[in-house]
Amino acid sequence: MDPAAETFLYELLNTPSPTGFEVRGQRVWAKRCREFADSVESDAYGNAWATVKGTDSKAPRVMIEAHADEIGFIVKYISDDGFLRVDRIGGSDWANARGRRLTFFGDSGEVLGIVGNTAIHIRDRKDGEKAPEVHELFVDIGATNAAEVAEMGIRVGHPAVYADSAIPFGKNQIVGRALDNRIGGFIISEVTRRLAESDARPAATCLALNAVQEEIGGYGATMAAYHIKPDFCLVLDVTHATDSPDIKHQQHGKVTLGGGPSITHGTANHPLMIQRLIELAREHGIPLQHESSSRFTGTDTDSIYHVRGGIPCALISLPLRYMHSIVEMADFGDVEKVIQLMTLFVQSVKAGETFAVEI
Repeated sequence: MDPAAETFLYELLNTPSPTGFEVRGQRVWAKRCREFADSVESDAYGNAWATVKGTDSKAPRVMIEAHADEIGFIVKYISDDGFLRVDRIGGSDWANARGRRLTFFGDSGEVLGIVGNTAIHIRDRKDGEKAPEVHELFVDIGATNAAEVAEMGIRVGHPAVYADSAIPFGKNQIVGRALDNRIGGFIISEVTRRLAESDARPAATCLALNAVQEEIGGYGATMAAYHIKPDFCLVLDVTHATDSPDIKHQQHGKVTLGGGPSITHGTANHPLMIQRLIELAREHGIPLQHESSSRFTGTDTDSIYHVRGGIPCALISLPLRYMHSIVEMADFGDVEKVIQLMTLFVQSVKAGETFAVEI
């Protein structure tokens, strides 16, 4: 990997950006994209997009999209004895929260917290034991009363994320929190860079959108797609790698870490765009994996394809093990293949293409 790109990747992954509080990560992403994009813009809620102008003014505007936010927690209540109660931001898995470190973002800066974990010796386990509900978790920030919590700059409404950072792992993997989906933000920045630095720029203009608020419903993607007005869009998110033990493939499908990009068929995914991706992958020797969508994709694709008169969309997914945990795992080989496929797609778009279905 290019050294500057690698440095950016870890900075982006380790910059906290819980849903609704994405601005720090968006500034890191925008700073990187300004090094090679023709322009970088943003809107009221913090969506950010980088533009690489095409060579043909009559060619379509192609949007490539990922989401910038991550799951986390938010302060719900502060007890008189200085403990915090929290609620989820997005789909945080509270079942593995006990004993974890959290970083809170308060009025005076970052504050370290520990999700309380009563020792196994003195927990009541006579009727068996289940993971506590999220409202049963308590967080210790080292305060002895509510006044000390306030002195530390923490109040109800301050967000938090797990304190763990991303690290290289194994032969060619990466592990950490928030790979879903800030590694997608890295990928679309790399597509943008390769298009901008290519000896032959694409005919189509490319707009790389790093959208907010996907984890709570995909609202940022809808806002930005309405404003940007792309002709069609490639959405990038992560998908479940189902190759770890005890996952039922007949229920969840089969996707392998290191097996290459996955493309999704059905619902919001435009069949002609999917066919283009298949043809490009076959032509350039990029392995593809396949998934089906029976009702919805669960990604920003669902938030974009119906905007205005309809925006043809296709979902490309990066295989990810252990999603919504602090040990999300991706394979760098998959990352490179996704970058290649998305770059090839933008380069393939010519003037006059619409992907409209003839009836």
